[in-house]
Amino acid sequence: MTTFSVWAPAAARVEAEVAGRRYPMTRDASGSGPGWWSADVPDVAAGTDYGFRLDDGELLPDPRSPRQALGINGPSRSYDHSAFSWTDRGWRGGPLPGTVVYELHTGTFTPEGTFDAAIGRLDHLGQLGVQTVELMPVAAFPGRHGWGYDGINLWAVHEPYGGPDGLKRFVDACHARGLAVLLDVVYNHVGIGNRLADFGPYFTTAHTTPWGPAVNLDQPGSDEVRAFLIGNALMWLRDYHLDGLRLDAVHALEDHRALHFLEELAAEVQALAALLNRELVLVAESDANDPRLVTSREAGGYGLTGQWSDDFHHTVYAAITGERQGYYCDFGSMAALAKTYTKVFFHDGTWSSFRGRTHGRQVDVLRIPAYRFLGYLQDHDQIGNRATGDRIAAAVPSDLVKVGAGLVLTGPYTPMLFMGEEWGADTPWQYFTDHIEPWLAEAVAKGRKAEFAGYGWDAADVPNPQDEATFLRSKLDWAQPDREPYRDILTWYRELIALRRARPELTDPRLDRVSADYDEEARWIMVRRGRLRIAANLGPEPVRLALGQPGAGVLAASGPGVAVQQDTATLPPATFAVIETRAPGTRGA
Repeated sequence: MTTFSVWAPAAARVEAEVAGRRYPMTRDASGSGPGWWSADVPDVAAGTDYGFRLDDGELLPDPRSPRQALGINGPSRSYDHSAFSWTDRGWRGGPLPGTVVYELHTGTFTPEGTFDAAIGRLDHLGQLGVQTVELMPVAAFPGRHGWGYDGINLWAVHEPYGGPDGLKRFVDACHARGLAVLLDVVYNHVGIGNRLADFGPYFTTAHTTPWGPAVNLDQPGSDEVRAFLIGNALMWLRDYHLDGLRLDAVHALEDHRALHFLEELAAEVQALAALLNRELVLVAESDANDPRLVTSREAGGYGLTGQWSDDFHHTVYAAITGERQGYYCDFGSMAALAKTYTKVFFHDGTWSSFRGRTHGRQVDVLRIPAYRFLGYLQDHDQIGNRATGDRIAAAVPSDLVKVGAGLVLTGPYTPMLFMGEEWGADTPWQYFTDHIEPWLAEAVAKGRKAEFAGYGWDAADVPNPQDEATFLRSKLDWAQPDREPYRDILTWYRELIALRRARPELTDPRLDRVSADYDEEARWIMVRRGRLRIAANLGPEPVRLALGQPGAGVLAASGPGVAVQQDTATLPPATFAVIETRAPGTRGA
């Protein structure tokens, strides 16, 4: 006997339709709470199609559908999570401290665009030295290809990627290679075309988001909506053996209850971690620059494990490229780079020209470890939300790309790479969609062109997201790493990651032990981390830097010409180096 249940508080009559046969459901029979309906159905095998009819209406997929084999508008399909044969029994999770994260999009990571094809590239990640893979969203979304942030069936895995078994094979293969896996999930909105509102008050007009109706986290009926989202998060971690979640745009979660949704989620995930005896990670994307996200619940915070730091990205990217348009207008100086390297946020209660107001809050560097913040040179947003999806390697010379990599991978924060960055991929990664509603496809294409026309782009240069060529252009070219200049950049990334693992100063999360000197006019910065000096020369002339201690040697250099003489280092233009100094009181041979 299989019990089918669904929350539909406003319905007068609900039926479960299983394998083409209807079964009346009984209100509250499951004891789950007000508005729940259930029915016991005999002889239901895994792989059986089903759905619900509300008040004799059309057949709707289950809001908690475990599989949508026939697409987002098809029936749900039952699925037995216990049937998969896992081989990771001894796996205990991947903690955030000390790791290097690798963000990838399943559909464009390989030519095939599947989980199984991605497994074939995991040895590359092992040789690179990363320890954590972060998958962009895989919840079922419209069409065959897209970024995944317009998910419709939040509990089902996108079928073109390989469905639920494909995701499990990928996670199991990662664990076998010592790689942790995080999954990007979206709880601030649901894609256009979802049918959740037919079932209950999943959305509210009391708040708004840029992406459609706001998810109901604090209005009448929100208890069940919160349970729906938290249950979803626990499902990914428990049933798919994922090691953590990346929470998309949490600043758009409108919740005015005393117990914020994020704090409640963190507590539930912590309880699941204790039950499973596994490390579980929650990483937030946030535009708020608010350290309370990663402050422990005991100290009055939300208790998340980490958060992305766009300020760090903006300072490094703007310094390397010279871009100052849009939100880069406040960044690019050596002073900004030094501040984000030592204080996390550049906007920490300071004036933001882009926003026209003060922004952010200071991080207590004596109490909050640096690993809780993710630093990166590129990510899917910072590439794909550019007009043509151009990567940094397509805009600046490889020597500057190597400087940027050095600043990220020797920084105090948890480094994150975007797929292909490790070899300086210059293939674009563009905004692509496969919307099945013609009106939505047309609106997205027109809106994209209009948006960038406001920034001076020719509409003809902005790719149509619905054009399959836009998607195909965004796939990685795996032939690149085997030839120059890509091979040289890949060697540099491997060298930096190996150095990060070898030297404890580079994973030390204590920000009070990080200091920086810089020269705005000459455009150099030197960061002090224990006996290491991390130096970058972004100026047009060679620079001589006082190390403060006798130099012991160069541990890594992005190019030739770096020299150490006694307590001074010389760096040519567009060069990065990690220099070891002697311990105080010691003498050279």
